[in-house]
Amino acid sequence: MEHQLSFGVEREVLADELEFYFNQENAAQLVEEEFQAYDSRSRANGILRRLEYYGWIEVETDKSYVQRVNFKEYAVKVIKTLLDIADGKQIEYQGYIYTIYSLVTGTMDKPGIVLMQIWENTDLLITGLKNLNSNIKHYIDELTKHSTVAEIMDALFNDYITNIVDKAYHRLLTSDNVSKFRPEIISRLEEKSHEEAFLEEAAREIASIREVSVEEGRELIYRYLHEIIEAFRGMDDILQEINQKNTQYQRAAIGRAKFLLAGNEDVRGQLKEILMGINEEINRENMDLGGIYRIDFLDDLVQIYQCSILEQSSLYLAVEGKGEFTPASLDEKEPDEELRREKMRRMAEKIQKVVSVEKIQDYVDQQLGNVDEMNASQLPLANEDDFIKLIYTRLYGQRKNMGYTIETMEEREVNGYRFKDFRIRRRENGISGGNASKREG
Repeated sequence: MEHQLSFGVEREVLADELEFYFNQENAAQLVEEEFQAYDSRSRANGILRRLEYYGWIEVETDKSYVQRVNFKEYAVKVIKTLLDIADGKQIEYQGYIYTIYSLVTGTMDKPGIVLMQIWENTDLLITGLKNLNSNIKHYIDELTKHSTVAEIMDALFNDYITNIVDKAYHRLLTSDNVSKFRPEIISRLEEKSHEEAFLEEAAREIASIREVSVEEGRELIYRYLHEIIEAFRGMDDILQEINQKNTQYQRAAIGRAKFLLAGNEDVRGQLKEILMGINEEINRENMDLGGIYRIDFLDDLVQIYQCSILEQSSLYLAVEGKGEFTPASLDEKEPDEELRREKMRRMAEKIQKVVSVEKIQDYVDQQLGNVDEMNASQLPLANEDDFIKLIYTRLYGQRKNMGYTIETMEEREVNGYRFKDFRIRRRENGISGGNASKREG
């Protein structure tokens, strides 16, 4: 229906649609008194009259005396924007760059119109990048609302990576990097700024479109050229700020996760608990400061505990010995071939155990067999190696170039291993393990 409204629809057809909507149990309740006693048809007609009164729609009668409803131009723009927001539509930055590059390198038969299109697409590109910069700042601010490690990891890998890093911005920095197109765009526009024939014709077209004098049209041409060139020259500053905030967000997320994992059993947490306990005991027994030595639990302060993560710093400083180095000759020895073969065998075993994208893809293909989907809890889970494969299956399943997708489910426990179960589905255009490995490379 939203596509028809842009080109007009019969008023009765639209009234029928609204009547059908108001007959549903989950229809919006109209709080205005004038709608309370009306039936669904009357409410539908009332809504149409209200939309027409406030300027959202206009009703016209054709030669057959049939009333047709059309949205006003600005209303179509507002509704389209709201639909894009509801659908989570993301900006394809490289689309703007390709458009600008194609227009700049084209023939420019209509120089004024073409220059306006280049200027408008450049403005959309810069606006999109600034919005992306603002979105990353929003994610950084939201980090403080996550109180568990699971929430932080979900926000980082499932939300942020999917909606920010894996979207068009990643391609903008890699395969479709703006630096590939920028030199020629700037060079050609600077050449045009010195071509009198181009400036005269473009000024006449702009003056006709804007309904201004040719001299004012020429000023607009200079303004467009200057703003486009400066936008591309200054784009590195925006991209650098985005990269810095991207790094800041990921570091902040990992740092907060490590803080929550450490809990209160680190040195700082223990000192805090000790001081609070001493203070409570002194106040309860009305002791003076010298009475601290009579508190019994101070004798049991040393304890051994299990740390969730290893701290990078330590209270212990290793003693570095100082001595004089005396050089000596090295005796030549023939390598032990048996020891060499044994080390090579161990190295081959270690390499064989290394988990890669290709191995996980082959593992999933093997487990799926002739079926298109299965639960992760159905995978073999007899030892630690099986559990590691399950973890990497979950991590790699979020990538777009894998031959399968995942869908999270409820938490399960299988053979003593507890994890959040997930559904594994083969992609319709399944990617083999070899292809996945090449794309990763």
